[in-house]
Amino acid sequence: MARFLCIALWVLFGVAGCSPPANRAQLTKEVLAADPDFGAVLDKHRELMSRIETYRRELELKRTTIQREIDQRQKELASAAASVREKTEKTKGQMEPERQRLGLALSMAGEELRKKRDQRTSLGRQIAQLRKAAKSPNATWTPEERAKQQAGIDGLLQQAAKLDQEMVALKSTIRLLKVKLLLIKL
Repeated sequence: MARFLCIALWVLFGVAGCSPPANRAQLTKEVLAADPDFGAVLDKHRELMSRIETYRRELELKRTTIQREIDQRQKELASAAASVREKTEKTKGQMEPERQRLGLALSMAGEELRKKRDQRTSLGRQIAQLRKAAKSPNATWTPEERAKQQAGIDGLLQQAAKLDQEMVALKSTIRLLKVKLLLIKL
């Protein structure tokens, strides 16, 4: 009976500790000879193993199908991403002429501001020199010469004020151009 139980357990569950059978068909005959009612258990076992194998094949088929779909979707995604990158670059390129125009205007305004600053610095030096000369104790100017000197200083001060206003306007223009460039950045 112990040998029968060992063989039955090995056939059903592959239990370790029992010696491996030499031939499954021979062992099945041996068990059925000793216990004919066990045939129903073996039939049920075959049916269940068949179902399990069917489930495994279904799973493998499903896995294969899904993997193909994943591969296809990844290819579609890569293609769509490449298309979007291409369209994006083309669309960004449509703003390039405006960006270049604003960049050129910004560059020219910057250069003009630099020139006006240089002019203003030069005027500031001239004004300082004339004031220094007018206040000098060694200056022996007649009242007419002093008036002429003061008129020259006043003229230079007016030019300096005009340059200051122009520089303020240029700074405002430069800021506006920078903001415009920032706003059209894609």
